[in-house]
Amino acid sequence: MTKITLHNTKTRSKEELVPIKDGQVSMYVCGPTVYDRAHIGNARPVIVFDTLFRLLRHVYGEANVTYVRNFTDVDDKINARAAESGRSIREITDETTQWYLDDMAAVGALEPTHMPRATEYIAQMVAMAEDLIAKGHAYAAEGHVLFAVESYADYGKLSGRSVDDMIAGARVEVAPYKRNPMDFVIWKPSDEGTPGWDSPWGRGRPGWHIECSAMAHELLGKAFDIHGGGNDLMFPHHENEIAQSKCVGDDFASIWMHNEMLQVEGKKMSKSLGNFFTVRDLLDQGVPGEVIRFVFLSTHYRKPMDWTAEKAKEAEKTLRKWQALTDGIDEGRVTATVIHAIADDLNTAGAIAEMHKLANAEDASSLKAAGRLLGLLSDAKEDWLSDGAEFGVTNHLRLFANTLNSLRTEAMKTKNFSKLDALKTQLSDIGIKTMQTKEGIQLEIDWFGAYQAMLIAKKDPRFVRVTGVNRRETWEWLKKEIEALV
Repeated sequence: MTKITLHNTKTRSKEELVPIKDGQVSMYVCGPTVYDRAHIGNARPVIVFDTLFRLLRHVYGEANVTYVRNFTDVDDKINARAAESGRSIREITDETTQWYLDDMAAVGALEPTHMPRATEYIAQMVAMAEDLIAKGHAYAAEGHVLFAVESYADYGKLSGRSVDDMIAGARVEVAPYKRNPMDFVIWKPSDEGTPGWDSPWGRGRPGWHIECSAMAHELLGKAFDIHGGGNDLMFPHHENEIAQSKCVGDDFASIWMHNEMLQVEGKKMSKSLGNFFTVRDLLDQGVPGEVIRFVFLSTHYRKPMDWTAEKAKEAEKTLRKWQALTDGIDEGRVTATVIHAIADDLNTAGAIAEMHKLANAEDASSLKAAGRLLGLLSDAKEDWLSDGAEFGVTNHLRLFANTLNSLRTEAMKTKNFSKLDALKTQLSDIGIKTMQTKEGIQLEIDWFGAYQAMLIAKKDPRFVRVTGVNRRETWEWLKKEIEALV
């Protein structure tokens, strides 16, 4: 069987995955709080752990892998959104949950085995809180239940922090009902306008951290193999999960995995910088989901990832070549080199490098198999690969390339380049670059330039704020512009 090694945050080292139950693997990954669209940073852990899910299913068999990813559907942000909009909380969470599922499916993510909603496990959270109180690890105060951090000696080991350091460096809620500033909320009271459930401490709702501990226990048992999430969750969320679960007697997760954060064009994503956008924004701008996935997989999950328009452009170019090579080809076997790369702490960048070698060798069946394992090269052609306008543009580009090469041959003889330069200028004006190669003049569409040209032609002032490209709209416009030139 393939040996899988994963970097364990808890031990700061790579470890071989040895399932607790022989031949069966269990994994829990923290999911979204469903109050709005998922931004592209939210998609990184989804793609990372979806890739691990695919690898585990490949090695152990689909029936032997259990993957849980939760939905937090009770939260103060959701309450605030409901108050702002006048809509019910359930209506908002149902809608945003479906948005999330649709957007993650668009980037090639399989649905996990279980996708529990926090509100479906309130009874288990209350029971866990009662158990923690009975064992002296939590206490009730003014309608709250709080975890007593000092009662758990190993608190801080996952993130490598001491309690004193955490108090000094953290923004902790100072409240009179807390025995220690670091004690965190397990249960809190709800007023009449806030969702609440009956409990031994009055009507209230769970704190964030207890949700994952209770759902993991219910669905995966006292011990499971892998717990994942972004490294922004390491403290306090994952640290608090461990404390709660260990103190009720659970072994909890054996291996902890954390992906690094995402930047946009070299800067931290921020609304104030104007570089904040959702997965749906990219999709609506015409960036294919498979391109988003390819860009993400091109950087190792434990390294910071920089999303750039240039990377998306190069990813699409590569995927188009690979789709053309594998179209209509039966899927072969995944090569040992690809498997070895992915099994070595999810080295997806290394696996993609191996796929480039397969493409260069024109091993289409192995290339397709590798792509499928990584969630790429699906038989279900997306619109970006089969847009009808594309064929009209492509055919005309071939015509222009032939015309330009003929004009160049003539110009080299007559030393009169005016016709050649005029046509090059016309093509450049609509975002089509001309390149001189050993084989002659070749053409390439500059998508960003074409999109800007389209907006300017429409006298649309939005062109000064373009952050992406609406591919479908640009195809249609290019086709009309090129037909006019022809």
